[in-house]
Amino acid sequence: MEENTNNLTKNGSTDELNWYVVYTYSGYENKVKATLEKYIENTGLKDKIKDIIIPMEEEIEIKDGKQKTSIKKVFPGYILVKMIMTDETWYAVKHIKGVFSFVGVGEKPMPLTEEEMKSLGIEDVISLDYEVGDNVRIITDPFYNYPAVIEKIIKEKRRVVVTVDMFGRKTTVDLEFDQVQKM
Repeated sequence: MEENTNNLTKNGSTDELNWYVVYTYSGYENKVKATLEKYIENTGLKDKIKDIIIPMEEEIEIKDGKQKTSIKKVFPGYILVKMIMTDETWYAVKHIKGVFSFVGVGEKPMPLTEEEMKSLGIEDVISLDYEVGDNVRIITDPFYNYPAVIEKIIKEKRRVVVTVDMFGRKTTVDLEFDQVQKM
């Protein structure tokens, strides 16, 4: 009797998008993320590797009576990758300079469960339907119904920077993900 766990196919791949933890050299998280994003773009793996995040948190320090806010990595040496696990995607991630391995049992990566994602504080990971350069409409006041162009997406802070044409002048506006809608 053959057991089929996690919708795995014969070659060990799955057709589901899951979050995986990737173990990197400490301090290489941003470099690994940037290299992997470039590799995905160059090889056309956008449909199989959907998102890469480095869990961050804001830390407030008070030193000499002054408040200083900084962004720190929650898990130094680890990144999260949302992907469909295939031999091709496994190889793509595993062979990026600075990557040790996937977190799992032996060589088999184990996807994170929804409960594990929630415990990491990443329960409502948003999959965006727009990207830099796309035309969007602002759907909240004070710029309600204004057309805009996406200039920058800041996933870690769940923010988007757009340019709005107001009275013949381009104005930059910083908004939350859910304040814009693709046109």
